[in-house]
Amino acid sequence: MHQKPLGITGEIGEYEAARLLGLKLSSAREAGYDAINPDGHRYQIKARCINESGLRKSQRLGSIKLTHPWDSVLLVILDMDFRATGIWQAERDAIAAAIAAPGSKARNERGALAVSKFKSIGRKIWPR
Repeated sequence: MHQKPLGITGEIGEYEAARLLGLKLSSAREAGYDAINPDGHRYQIKARCINESGLRKSQRLGSIKLTHPWDSVLLVILDMDFRATGIWQAERDAIAAAIAAPGSKARNERGALAVSKFKSIGRKIWPR
């Protein structure tokens, strides 16, 4: 039986990143970033729920807009019970270069990176 997505993955990912990394969530609908650390570093937060059989090759992050103010993007991977299993961080320059690379309409026009690409340009920051 196919389960219908709940549409809450992003909110849970933001909450988990803030809780686990000591970030302060920004006000709702803040353009560009979702959380900030005590030093003023601004994070855009993306989340994906991955089942135990692993990652589908086509799974992508939501749109990453380079026109908005942010410093890094966090990717929170959740299990099927919405528990964080890992957090990756990628910096703005690496993301901009990956989005601009030729070859993918989704990536170039919508700023939608594959989860595997994000992991390859970022680094795992939780758990250490």
